[in-house]
This record gives sequence, structure tokens and C-alpha cells, in this order.
Amino acid sequence: MLLPPRPARLAAPAGAARPWPSVLATWGPGERSALHAHHCWHLVLALDGELAVQATEGGPFQAGGAVLTAPDVAHAIDASGARVLLVFVEPESDAGDALAAALGASAIELVRDEAAHRLRSRLGPPSEVDLAAALPGLFEALGLAVPARSPRPRHPGIKRVLRHLRSGAAGADTSLDALAHVARLSPGRFMHAFTEDVGVPLRPYLLWLKLERAGAAIAGGATLAEAASAAGFADAAHMTRTFRRMFGVNPSDLRRRSQLVQDR
Repeated sequence: MLLPPRPARLAAPAGAARPWPSVLATWGPGERSALHAHHCWHLVLALDGELAVQATEGGPFQAGGAVLTAPDVAHAIDASGARVLLVFVEPESDAGDALAAALGASAIELVRDEAAHRLRSRLGPPSEVDLAAALPGLFEALGLAVPARSPRPRHPGIKRVLRHLRSGAAGADTSLDALAHVARLSPGRFMHAFTEDVGVPLRPYLLWLKLERAGAAIAGGATLAEAASAAGFADAAHMTRTFRRMFGVNPSDLRRRSQLVQDR
């Protein structure tokens, strides 16, 4: 039986928009997604049955108990008929940096049944898990030694910009000149440092941030039109197209699952 819906702790109220926190988890009925890529670490665990992952358009699906994908890596997941737990980890957070350090160059990690069973045993009922506290233990159960502190250095100017972007309003000035001023760098140096530190150029990251805001608003009860407006999309149709491209599913699917949200 699917766990009963429960409101997301720290989720945005209807009409508001805030970024997703560093760790967000949802669970519920699995489905098949189209090939997509998003700017976050993504763990999908089959709570019963198994799932399959595809890495290229038209390529073969490989079956397993769970899959972990790195940020901005294309993948499609078929979890039809299973209940799944999905964990999203912001790559610019400490937890995201620690995962990058643990996995190295690995883009997609398919978790076989034995390791997935260990993870289910460690996890317990999803509704009772403090995911932020449990994260190191969960990934250790998958055979990943995630360090407690991230060893990855980040440019201080880029750190200021990331904090500024994730704490600011959806309509804040995100022009190159404005953000370079926050970073205390020239526009050219800022663009280079941002792409090097974050892994994607500024404009795709800003689009991802808008999608995060919209997703958080939807999880908090906003309608698609309210979420699109609050996040800065032209309309709900534009938001939906972007959501499908980056997540492979419709934004309304966020409401089909119980939510567990942990703040940074």
C-alpha cells in the first residue's frame, strides 16, 4: 500500500516560490520516464520489484534494484509496476560535493539487488527517515564511502553568487553584470569561474533554479499556473515543457507522491 500523503516540511505555500532544499525525497508509484537530464544527483530505489535504466536514446535498459545518476547526465528510468523512493541532492551542497568526491568520474551507478536490499533495510519506512542525517549511511550501504566534509574547493565569489541566487526572489536581477558584481569579478572571469565550479554555464543553471522554484511551489500545493508565475516562467505551458525535458515526466506528477523535505 502506498504511504498516505503527508505535507512537505518546509515546502512552499501555494503561490510562493523557493528553491528545493539540498536533499529532497519523494516516494510513490513508479513510472517510465523519457530520456532526460537534470542538474542534481538522483537516486531512485525500487521499494519493491526492480527498475531499469537507459543511458542513450534507443539503447538497452539495464535492470537493478536502484540507480544513482550524476548531475546533467542523460538517462531514462522504467519503474513501472514498482513503488519507488526518489532522492534529489543539490550538486552545489556539501552532500552533493561529497557524492562527487566518492563517485569520481562515474556518471551512472546501477545498484544490483543485494546492495539495494541493504539500502532498503537501512532506510526503514520512508515516512520516519531524517534523510539529511541518514544520507551518509544510505550511500555507505551502496558501497560508496561518502566523506563527512566535502574536500572540493569552490571560488569564494561563486559561493557568494550561489547563496545570492538561492536565497533571492524569483524576479531578482540575474544579468551577467549584476551577478559578476556580487562575485566581485569581471563578467568574463565570472562566466569562466561559474562554469568551472558549477559544471554548467550560468543561463542553464538559472533555468534549473526556476524549475526548482516551480517544483517546490507545486509540492507546496500551488497550481501549475501559480507555480509558473511565481518561478518566473512565461506561462504554465513553458514550465511544463521545461519540466518534461529536465525530468522526463509532467510537473503534476509531484502531487502523486508523499513528500519528505530536509532543509540545508
